[in-house]
Amino acid sequence: MKKNLLFVLSMLVITSMALAACGAPSAPETGGNGNEPSETEVTIPDVPAVTEPAAPAEVIEVTFWHAYGTGSAEETALTTLLEQAAVDLPQYQINVLQVPFNDIFNKYDTDVAAGGGPDMFIAPNDNLGGQARAGTIADITDLAAGKLGDYSELSQGGMMYDGKLYGLPESLKAVAFWYNTDLLPEAPATTDDLKALMEGGTPVAISFGCYHHWGFFGSFGGQIFDDQFNFVADDANQANVASAMSYLNDLYQISVENGWPRNDSDGLAPFTEGSVAAITNGNWAMGDYRNALGDKLAVAPIPAGPGGASNPLLGVDGWYFNPNSENQEAALEVALYLTNTAASQSMMDNAGHVPANTTVEVTDPLIQGLLDAFDTAYFRPQVEAMGNYWGNFCGTDQVFDAGTPAADWVKTAFEGATK
Repeated sequence: MKKNLLFVLSMLVITSMALAACGAPSAPETGGNGNEPSETEVTIPDVPAVTEPAAPAEVIEVTFWHAYGTGSAEETALTTLLEQAAVDLPQYQINVLQVPFNDIFNKYDTDVAAGGGPDMFIAPNDNLGGQARAGTIADITDLAAGKLGDYSELSQGGMMYDGKLYGLPESLKAVAFWYNTDLLPEAPATTDDLKALMEGGTPVAISFGCYHHWGFFGSFGGQIFDDQFNFVADDANQANVASAMSYLNDLYQISVENGWPRNDSDGLAPFTEGSVAAITNGNWAMGDYRNALGDKLAVAPIPAGPGGASNPLLGVDGWYFNPNSENQEAALEVALYLTNTAASQSMMDNAGHVPANTTVEVTDPLIQGLLDAFDTAYFRPQVEAMGNYWGNFCGTDQVFDAGTPAADWVKTAFEGATK
């Protein structure tokens, strides 16, 4: 009996397998609708569903603003980076808006205060302290934790306020002495050398102004702040700052008498065209200078003086992030890409940026010259007192054009700054 049962079960299994291999029988040709049941019902084993290709991840839009001049070497180099970013970062659509430098901080702060603004923007750390206090830039201390190993401590310090990180550093910038070696084989080493050069008729475009000529204060032993960022208003220091201003006034009057440029923008064309031998300006202009002058371009520190080495204001350009943004993590990833080794190398080679990224190999003598010039620079403070400097020490036309004695002007400036 058991053998007969096993035989029957075996035959049923074989029959089912054969039917499954051949497929279910077609509906009988009865002229019906094809839904009539067949005489033999067969259960077909489940077949796994075919997996469809995964849909591409949603593309995230990241918007940023910059203030690089239209057609400048900086803007051209950035455009090249963004073209490559479109290939390397397909998960992001990067939207870019150029905003004039004189407008970018005000426009950004106004838009952020209204709940808008870009995901991020790049600019010098001019207003970092004020923006951090106002809450218009995001604290990215936690967001960037563990991701800054390739960036110099100096550059990271430029992105910090009150112990917190408010930006991703991109490059270092300060004013230096640029010269055309065809017209000026060697840079003047001292303030006396520079003055004698200009008195002798060599055209030099000194960029006068409370930012550009800060470095000359150090040349005469003058200080604006002490270590605690209090204004150094004692008589001896005021005399040193007045000596610097008196010296700058001498250079200004020589420039006026000869019709030479007296600011960076007016001096750009004359310097690149070879009608002036030298200019004081920041390294943001290096790409344009090099494109025009090639191997004739050289750079040196602002001349030292009787009080020691010059101390130009050292700023850090960096990426700042909008506290309103819902894409801060994506924006940081884009910023990290735009400051990686390859990107920093490109901005160095093509736009004269001194990279914050320490993995970049510096072989360019101009970049090395800038690093040497920055060696005695004064780290731009992010304290509220800096606003009092801008508010009281920038009316230099009173000395240069109105004829106010430098000592009187300096005394008034310190009095106003310490009120």
